[in-house]
Amino acid sequence: MSELFQFEADFVDSLRCIPMQVRLNLDSCGVKLKLAEWNRFSQEEKQALVDMPAGTSEEAKVYRELLHRLVLEHTGKPATDLPVDAHPAWMDEATVPENVRKKAEEVGVTLTPAQWANLAPLRRFALIKLSRSEHENSNFLPALKEFGVV
Repeated sequence: MSELFQFEADFVDSLRCIPMQVRLNLDSCGVKLKLAEWNRFSQEEKQALVDMPAGTSEEAKVYRELLHRLVLEHTGKPATDLPVDAHPAWMDEATVPENVRKKAEEVGVTLTPAQWANLAPLRRFALIKLSRSEHENSNFLPALKEFGVV
């Protein structure tokens, strides 16, 4: 089951940007998908990638194969593979990543280990992505609010 967040609402209906659910699946299956590639997919293909799970190794394999096919079909070039982290930070319930903790402090929030542990992996993933320095961080505080941290 997919979850699309309120802080993504400005682009979720059209799927003009890659939603966090898909970004998590990309990291889980080890494929880099550029926005230009995503935007070549049909609305139905995008929705399938939103709805399709990639949480188990078999699901990730199927997701990866679909992405490879779609990218090649739409761009004429192979998809770029990335290594898959065997122990991603969003699966660690016990440790708030330093960049997430610092970003929370910047917006005046103390994110406790208990709050972190109570978040679903997709929500932890979103906070990790939204706290990266190269990411446009305007959705970090809205995400904290949406997730009930603030």
